[in-house]
Amino acid sequence: MIYIWVLVVVIVQCSIQSSLAIIDPLDFLALQSLHKSLRDVPGSNFFQSWDFTSDPCNFPGVYCNSDRVIALNLGDPRAGSPGLTGRIDPAIGKLSSLSEFTIVPGRVMGQIPDTISQLTNLRFFAVSRNFLTGSIPAGFGVLRNLRTLDLSYNQLSGPIPRPLGSLPVLSNLILCHNHLTGSLPPFSSTSLTRVDLMHNNLTGMLHPDNFNPNIQYLSLGWNRLLGPVYTLLPKLDRLNYLDLSMNQFSGLVPSQIFSFPLSNLQLQRNHFFGSIVPADEVKISTVDLSYNRLSGQVSPLLSTVQNLFLNNNRFMGSIPRSYVDRLMDGTIQTLYLQHNYLTGFQINPTAEIPLSSVVCLQYNCMVPPAQSACPLKAGNEKTRPTAQCSEWRG
Repeated sequence: MIYIWVLVVVIVQCSIQSSLAIIDPLDFLALQSLHKSLRDVPGSNFFQSWDFTSDPCNFPGVYCNSDRVIALNLGDPRAGSPGLTGRIDPAIGKLSSLSEFTIVPGRVMGQIPDTISQLTNLRFFAVSRNFLTGSIPAGFGVLRNLRTLDLSYNQLSGPIPRPLGSLPVLSNLILCHNHLTGSLPPFSSTSLTRVDLMHNNLTGMLHPDNFNPNIQYLSLGWNRLLGPVYTLLPKLDRLNYLDLSMNQFSGLVPSQIFSFPLSNLQLQRNHFFGSIVPADEVKISTVDLSYNRLSGQVSPLLSTVQNLFLNNNRFMGSIPRSYVDRLMDGTIQTLYLQHNYLTGFQINPTAEIPLSSVVCLQYNCMVPPAQSACPLKAGNEKTRPTAQCSEWRG
C-alpha cells in the first residue's frame, strides 16, 4: 500500500514538473476524473486549457489553497455560453477540502453522486438548470457546513431528505422546478432564511412547525399542498416574499400577514374563503388573491397596494372611493376586480385613467366603465347575468 502511494506521488510530480507548486495527489486524480466525465457542449471551450502537464490550480474554474482544491466553478459563466454536458463523477468526494462547487447551466445529466457526503467542508453547492435525475442524496444532510444548496431547474425526483431542514448553518435551500414528491419535512434550522420549492409535486398539509420564524423568502407555489395555513403563517412575521399559489390551500387568510414586511404576496388559485380584513393600510407592492373563494366587501385598506389582483372571487358591494382616487393619481398600477359580484365603481365617465394604470371590472353586477382594460382570459361578457346577481344578494 505504501508503494502504491509513493508511485502516485511520483506520477503527479512528473506530470506537473513545470509548475512551482505540487497539488495534492488525490485532488489531482479527482480533477482528472471530473474532466473525463464532463465535456464542453459544442460552442463552449471551457476545458480547452485544462492541460494536466501543468499545475491544475491555474486551470480556469479551479481555486486552490496551498496544495488543496477549495473551489470548482465549472463552465463558462458568460451569457449565452452553452455550458457543459456529461455527468458528475463520484471522484468529487475525494476533494476533501472543497468548500464550493458550481456548474453553469447546460446539459449535465445523471445522478448526484452519493460521495458528496464526504465533502465535510462544503459550504456552497449549485448545479441549476441542467438535467440531473434521481433523488437528492441523503448525504447532503450530514454536511454541517453547508450554507447554500441550489439544485433548481433539473429533473430530480423523490422526497426532500429530512435532515436538510435541520442543518445548522444552511440559509438558502433552492429546489424549485424539479419533480420532487412527498410531504414537507420540518425546516427547523434557525439559519434558514430562503426556501424555494416551487414547481414540484409536493403533497400533504403544512404544520405549525414546518418552518422556523426566521424565514424571509418562502415559495411553495405550483405544488399539490393542501389544508389551512392559519396556524402557521402568523408565526412567520419576517417574511418579505410569500408564494403559496397554485395549490389546494383552504380556510381563512390570516389578517396578520398583511402587516408583514412583504414586497410580494402570492396566494392565487387556491381554495381560501372568507373575508379579507387587514388591520391597517397594506404596504405590500403586489398582492394576488385571485381565483379563490373570498367574499365580503373589498377592504379600503388594500387600496394602497400597487398591483392588486382580487379577480375571480365572490366579493360584493361597491368598491371604495379610495381605489378610484389612487387609480387616478397613478398609485395603483394594476387593479383586477373582474369576475366578482361588485355593484359599483364611482368614477367620472369622462375621467382619463393614467396610461401607467390598468383596471379591469368586467363580469360583475354592474356595467364596467369604458376605461376598463382586461386581459383576454377575462372573456367577452361585460356584465354578469342579472339572475346570478339577484341570487347572490338574496
